[in-house]
Amino acid sequence: MVQCIRAASWYATSFRPLSRCMGAAVAISLAFAAASPGSAADEATLWEALRSGTHVALLRHAVAPGTGDPANFALDDCGTQRNLSEEGRTQAARIGARFRENGIATARIFSSQWCRCLETARLLEIGQVEELPLLNSFFADSDRRGPQTEGLKRWLAGQEKKAPLVLVTHQVNITALTGIHPGSGEMVVIRRPETGEIEVAGTIAAD
Repeated sequence: MVQCIRAASWYATSFRPLSRCMGAAVAISLAFAAASPGSAADEATLWEALRSGTHVALLRHAVAPGTGDPANFALDDCGTQRNLSEEGRTQAARIGARFRENGIATARIFSSQWCRCLETARLLEIGQVEELPLLNSFFADSDRRGPQTEGLKRWLAGQEKKAPLVLVTHQVNITALTGIHPGSGEMVVIRRPETGEIEVAGTIAAD
């Protein structure tokens, strides 16, 4: 495979035929098609994967100005937290509309217990929202990153593939799980893990 990739690169400058590498080139193209941003066809593939139930949408909460949470943060008091702005609420509603436009009117939705995530999840209006502590932010407690991420992998591996699955969480959680740093309202689509390993299919931008 490495030889074929090198040969393909050489071909781009020499224009010589590489028929023996065409099979490998096609395989590479198919493998990475869904992960290439900016294409309507690629995005359609991701939505189809989500509809099928074989993939999961990891959604970063919508726009909530600032970083982290105030010093007096309390999980049960939204007034102490960094919350969605009006822009964020509008963004969350638009994301929900995009789910419906792409054939997902109902889904299983799990959310971090942070208010900005719960509000994002509810504004999607595509299903009943369930709180899942494994999706809670560990921005202020990095020691939880490893154990919590491994716990989420195990949880994902145990979910049935009966319906579309949406997880609303934080940037740090998504980055720890996938290596991708999503923007507010951005989705990272992953294949449902069966062995605990995470495979990223691609991303869907918020707007």
